[in-house]
Amino acid sequence: MFFFFSKILTFLLSPLVWFFILILWSLKTKIDKRKRRLQITAIAILYIFSNPFIIDEMARSLEPVTPDYYLMSSKYDVAIVLGGIGRVDERQKRFDFLFSGDRLFQTIELYHLGRVKKILFSGGSGSLTFPDHKEGIYIKKYLNNIHIADSNLIIESESRNTYENAVFSKKILDSSKFNGSVLLVTSAYHMPRAIACFKKAGFKNITPYLTNRLSGVRRYELDHLFVPNFESLYNFNFIIHEWLGWIVYKMKGYI
Repeated sequence: MFFFFSKILTFLLSPLVWFFILILWSLKTKIDKRKRRLQITAIAILYIFSNPFIIDEMARSLEPVTPDYYLMSSKYDVAIVLGGIGRVDERQKRFDFLFSGDRLFQTIELYHLGRVKKILFSGGSGSLTFPDHKEGIYIKKYLNNIHIADSNLIIESESRNTYENAVFSKKILDSSKFNGSVLLVTSAYHMPRAIACFKKAGFKNITPYLTNRLSGVRRYELDHLFVPNFESLYNFNFIIHEWLGWIVYKMKGYI
């Protein structure tokens, strides 16, 4: 139930949804003063949530500051990579990587550098319409195709959210009496909730490894301060998802 509820609520909180609701409302109303207010509010919402500087600052508040583990030489027994990194091409029966695919690609580099012994990929289907599109199955095929052997892979393909990522990964590792070091790999904006879930699930020796940051160096150029763009509007969807996730996970006792 929570899985369906979170998807619906994320949709309803989208600025684009509210923009269109307000515009449609303004077209329906016959009161001129209300019409103007609705249209101004709609435009303000669209501008605020597509403003690069504002969205950058919102993302920065979510993304933790950690040591630069990429520049270090530390090694880990297993890297746990969280799913939600792409979608299945139904026609070609292949996996198309999206923005969060950086989680897997950075882990592959660490694996080939000898800094990660094994890769545990945790991800099933996060789709309401395609529950059989389980990421783990496709990721295993992809990793095998680039010559990463099954002996160095652990695939968890049933989880649908971060809480299940943590719980199911813990069960798999506990079943093999694993007691080594863990590198947790996920997007920077998602890391605070992810690390909280994994610690609640019982992980002890765990290091956060941040990928695909939404925020960059703080900038004060005119275009960054005032000119809206679609990328910022798109990025705000990730921020909404995390805000909602924190609230619901706290209520459910997942973190």
